[in-house]
Amino acid sequence: MSELSHVDREGRARMVDVSAKADTTRIAVAAGELQTTAEVIALVRAEGMPKADVLSTARLAGIAGAKKTSELIPLCHQLALSSVKVEFGFTETSITVEATAKTKGPTGVEMEALTAVAVAGLTLHDMVKAVDPGAVMNGVRLITKEGGKHGHWVRPEHRSDAEPESADAQNVSRTAVVVVASTGTAAGTRTDTTGPVLTEWLTAQGFSVRGPLVYADAEIAAGLTDALGGAPALVVTTGGTGASPTDATPEATRAVLDRELPGVADAIRQRGTAKFPLAALSRGVAGLAGRTVVVNLPGSPGGVKDGIAVLEPLLDHLLAQVAGGGNHE
Repeated sequence: MSELSHVDREGRARMVDVSAKADTTRIAVAAGELQTTAEVIALVRAEGMPKADVLSTARLAGIAGAKKTSELIPLCHQLALSSVKVEFGFTETSITVEATAKTKGPTGVEMEALTAVAVAGLTLHDMVKAVDPGAVMNGVRLITKEGGKHGHWVRPEHRSDAEPESADAQNVSRTAVVVVASTGTAAGTRTDTTGPVLTEWLTAQGFSVRGPLVYADAEIAAGLTDALGGAPALVVTTGGTGASPTDATPEATRAVLDRELPGVADAIRQRGTAKFPLAALSRGVAGLAGRTVVVNLPGSPGGVKDGIAVLEPLLDHLLAQVAGGGNHE
């Protein structure tokens, strides 16, 4: 049975200890709407309200509210917010509010996003009450969240038809590890330009990313063992896929795979070969180690760029299938 995290065994309110949790990228999106009149909507859109600059004021209030969440909600942790974005939309009789909050830390930003929406909405109410004192702020709700133990979550009514419906697939892990195979980088004589690119891309896709972990070519098997230790959803390696006697990434990868995904590796090679014939020499493989997707990319910026272009449209569907989401046409 699930337990309330903010209640101890004696039934007393408590602040959850998150000191043992790993820092990961966390993103939350919340929404709500101010129900009002068509007259108010017309005035706000035309910037004709008695209190001018309605949306800018509400936006700044929402951002400030997110920053003050730990002071307003007693058991929330203080977070170093990376960004807060507040956006508005209109229907004939409502102003919609959506807030996105981001951080990198041991706990989520759901409450910060929800607080941003609530405070922005209350500010809207204050700004329009002279024209419509009966305006109602309602529907404040979490839409999506990313990162942490439970990975990706989407509110059921906001899930697209392409997204999986099963209980397992609704909680597809968004954890990833980037591993760099480079003897020079491991020795400190070379600067890697591939791992950081992959880390940045995966973070932008909503993954909690570990790495880049850098290992010498001869130690790449140990690197894969390290990466797989936490059972992440995805491991992406870069480097060690060529024909050099020291390139051992494909062999080390095959040793940990239960099943291969040859189409993924072939697509990456084909995309590279179309622009650079020598890309055909890459021996990178892709496959499944348990429920972890493992993909080898070449150790060049161009090879990583090709890999990203192939993986981006496939990744969500692939991870959902591996997590038990089934096939979705």
